[in-house]
Amino acid sequence: MIESWNRIVITPDFTIREAWRVLDKEGLRIIVIVGDGGRLLGTVTDGDIRRGLLSDVDIEDPIQSVMNSAPIVVEPGKSFEELIDLMEELRLLALPVVDEGRLVGVAVLQELLDKPVLENPVFLMAGGFGSRLRPLTDGCPKPMLKIGNKPILEIAINRFKKAGFRNFYISIHYLPHLIQDYFGDGSGVGVNIRYVHEDQPLGTGGALGLLPLDIPSDLPVIVMNGDILTKININRLLDFHESNSADATMCVREYEYQIPYGVINGSGSTVISMEEKPTQRFSVNAGIYVVSPSIVRSVPKNRRVDLPSLLEEKISKGANICMFPFHEYWLDIGRVEDFNRAQTDIHTLGLL
Repeated sequence: MIESWNRIVITPDFTIREAWRVLDKEGLRIIVIVGDGGRLLGTVTDGDIRRGLLSDVDIEDPIQSVMNSAPIVVEPGKSFEELIDLMEELRLLALPVVDEGRLVGVAVLQELLDKPVLENPVFLMAGGFGSRLRPLTDGCPKPMLKIGNKPILEIAINRFKKAGFRNFYISIHYLPHLIQDYFGDGSGVGVNIRYVHEDQPLGTGGALGLLPLDIPSDLPVIVMNGDILTKININRLLDFHESNSADATMCVREYEYQIPYGVINGSGSTVISMEEKPTQRFSVNAGIYVVSPSIVRSVPKNRRVDLPSLLEEKISKGANICMFPFHEYWLDIGRVEDFNRAQTDIHTLGLL
């Protein structure tokens, strides 16, 4: 959100001519009209003015005569990624940020795109065989299967890129050349990519032991399975990890399971209670983690271990392992029905 957002804010006493000058000067295609106490009254675009003039509104009339009094706005707290997605979807260069009817800022697309780069390494697991997706994976690594017109792995990289991340490591094992030939060093998609080759499958935890020694010693590593589609807010995840001084953070989703029968609780031959088709809820591992450099360095090279098992070991030794519940879209593409569902979700949720 720009600090000088008041440069596109005007009051209702502006004429259309004066407002048009502000539009021309600032080049954001939008100006914001506020009333007493900073209350948002509406917005005006170049198109609003032109349509008004074509309808015989005079250029010296008050700007309110062409104002959109019900504009699209956002509340404070939206992430960079969420704001960028929304503005790109709506083809807007700027959006008013409104808190209880009062204008508190303006989000500008160009400035969001120019946000600082985050140096944290992102480690994507792409070495699996994808056995449950055969025959789709007979000649293609699962993360390279296309959802819409892009491989799953490219969609994941683009999501991280929008959140400000640029440094990626990809673990490879099954048909590795198909991944390397497609992405190369990452310059084609605007990021830096290095590869971690597993001579034999090591699991999500064991692969950490193959990361190069020159990764930053003071920055947590984000780890994610390469077959996941998600709109999780990575920036908030990283903030959560750091604010809790966590050694590792595991993302969790709520999973519901409905028992298809009536459940009877009894004592001996006496029925105490009955519950018809109850729903049980669990927090399940979503395959997304933030891991401290100390844990990464503790994994010996070529040790086979899954990350959940590794974290269990760390818990037994007193490590601070946190869980981050999230509710944004998430899909683990492990089965053919998941793959088919993703083909629809990719368009309806704006993940491309």
